[in-house]
Amino acid sequence: MPLSASARRAEPLLIAVAAVALTAVPILLTARPSDVLGQVGALSAVVGAGCLAGWLRRPRLVVVIGPALMLVPLFLGPSLPTIALAVLLAYAALAAEQFNGRGAWVAAAAFVGYLVVVYAASGDDSPGVVVLTVPGYLAGTAIRLRRQTADELTARGRELDQEREMFTAVSVRNERARIAAELHDIVGHALSVMVVQAAAGQRLVERKPDAARASLAAIADSARQGRADLQRLIQLLTGNDVSSPDLALVDEIVSSAARSGLPVTCRFEGDPDGVGDAAHVAFRVVQESLTNALRHAPGSAVRVLVRGADDGRSLTVRVENDKARAGAHSDLVGTGRGLAGLRERVLAAGGAFAAGPTTGGGWRVQAQFHGLAGRRP
Repeated sequence: MPLSASARRAEPLLIAVAAVALTAVPILLTARPSDVLGQVGALSAVVGAGCLAGWLRRPRLVVVIGPALMLVPLFLGPSLPTIALAVLLAYAALAAEQFNGRGAWVAAAAFVGYLVVVYAASGDDSPGVVVLTVPGYLAGTAIRLRRQTADELTARGRELDQEREMFTAVSVRNERARIAAELHDIVGHALSVMVVQAAAGQRLVERKPDAARASLAAIADSARQGRADLQRLIQLLTGNDVSSPDLALVDEIVSSAARSGLPVTCRFEGDPDGVGDAAHVAFRVVQESLTNALRHAPGSAVRVLVRGADDGRSLTVRVENDKARAGAHSDLVGTGRGLAGLRERVLAAGGAFAAGPTTGGGWRVQAQFHGLAGRRP
């Protein structure tokens, strides 16, 4: 049963009373000193035993003063009763428990030196003092080592908690960034197509109603595609199994962009099937590149190339648009995160990414993936 608060506060006093009793009572009963030196020695032994009262508040000071006072009777008298060795056992345990590292070696040396002084001053050659005090020192050492182990485990536990919190924060931040990139690609492309087509429809609604209706159809098609992509993202976030997109989606989004009026062509070379998760990143590269072409070079020709190795272990995706035509402009403004997000995705998938102007004044985006798993035989 755990001790109450009042019992814990009274514990040092009770120990000190017991130590004083073990020292004073035998002296008074068997070896009551009659001379002044003997009385000083007896008083020193009793005070030395009583010092145990401060073992909680000043343990290191107590372990120095207490045993030193109990040496005084060996030189001035009277002889200490055997039962008083229990007090020395308590001091030995306290000395071993209080000092760590180099201090523990110093405490061990001091303990041995103390025993040497006791034997030299008392002239006793029996092993009684050693037998009664060494177990106390060993017990104190065991308690100290156990406390150190517990402290180390506690500190390690705190470190693990901090690392776990850090990893959780990083995971949450990365997941938010991934969701933001997906939303940017989905919503950005769909809205860009709808804005361009809406502007075209406004210009054509009176002069060319059929072309205006085609623009509205492109807006509806882009909205449906965006809704489908958003639904897939929602399913992913809710933990549902969703099949990974393949490169067929690249052809679909190119066809959708062509129907919206963007002069875009797509060419597949080699055998780009079986490239695994790289297909999704390749699809996003094409989608973001087409969106940027709509924003910054409306009406310019765009060429998409998807080249895969026959064994499915490498994939190259390149999207290149011509220089923006004179007078062509768009009211669309980008967020500045598109290419940065693409680079992060491609690098995270183990690929290489490059984007920059071409010699003809256009723009090229290219992603390359090597060392893919390839198709199973």
